[in-house]
Amino acid sequence: MTETHIEDVTAAAQRTITEIEKVIVGKREVVELAVAALICGGHCLIEDVPGVGKTMLARALAASAGCSFKRIQFTPDLLPSDITGTSIYNQGSTEFEFRKGPVFANVVLADEINRATPKTQSALLECMEEAQVTVDGITHTLPQPFFVIATENSVEMQGTYALPEAQLDRFLLRLHIGYPQRNEEVAVLERQLLHHPIADVEATLSPQTIRAFHAAVRRVFLAPGVKEYIVNIVAATRDHDAAALGASPRGSLNLMHASQGWAAVHGRDHVIPDDVKALAIPVLAHRILLRPEQRHRGLTAAAIVTEILGRTPVPGRT
Repeated sequence: MTETHIEDVTAAAQRTITEIEKVIVGKREVVELAVAALICGGHCLIEDVPGVGKTMLARALAASAGCSFKRIQFTPDLLPSDITGTSIYNQGSTEFEFRKGPVFANVVLADEINRATPKTQSALLECMEEAQVTVDGITHTLPQPFFVIATENSVEMQGTYALPEAQLDRFLLRLHIGYPQRNEEVAVLERQLLHHPIADVEATLSPQTIRAFHAAVRRVFLAPGVKEYIVNIVAATRDHDAAALGASPRGSLNLMHASQGWAAVHGRDHVIPDDVKALAIPVLAHRILLRPEQRHRGLTAAAIVTEILGRTPVPGRT
């Protein structure tokens, strides 16, 4: 098999970004982050207020990926078996048959994930970490690539359940879209005047190319100083006075892999410190648990990461 080069990854990533921007206007960095997560093999959580395009971003990314796609609408009455599948007795064969749930797809949209109970949310833990499902003691492998992109309403608390720390830790990135600028909002109106542009999004990738990109991204070079820089940043989240819980070693690994994906999207075969800085908040902020008194003061995990970045020595600079 021919080895995939970073130039191929960059070109395909940029075409994918262009397709997604048919739907998502004026949010280039957010789109780039979502594509970086896809090509480096991580899962993505989009958290924001209603109506800013969370689901549309997920759908556009799925459409451009050229993969099998399933959408799961999370509700309080959703059961774990509604996600993973269940065993059903076949009277003809006198045996139990496993009926696959919607999680058996390359790209899975978990829409409004925080509306399901913690028990149902936890059904995704094994899926996201090990790309497999275990039902009745039998393990079923999920299709590859396997990518979960979840949305979460950050303002409406009634009828919702906060994601457990273990669930949050499975997401490579947490993204916020935000409101568009006025000229961008006008462009949104113009694009949707006659029909929705999601129908115009074309597939630029395939399961085969995404799997090849995963391998290519892992070959993006990290100098020893950059690896140490990543570890120093993550370790500082554990020692911070305002944090009850800092990022785990999974946070270090995710920051490294996300930085590799970000470098590849921007045409580099090596990670630079600015890549690490650009990914630090999306990768680490949702892994930091603030002390209650700090939350009451209005301090955010993103502010802690920003402060850590400001005082952590950058490799190659004096």
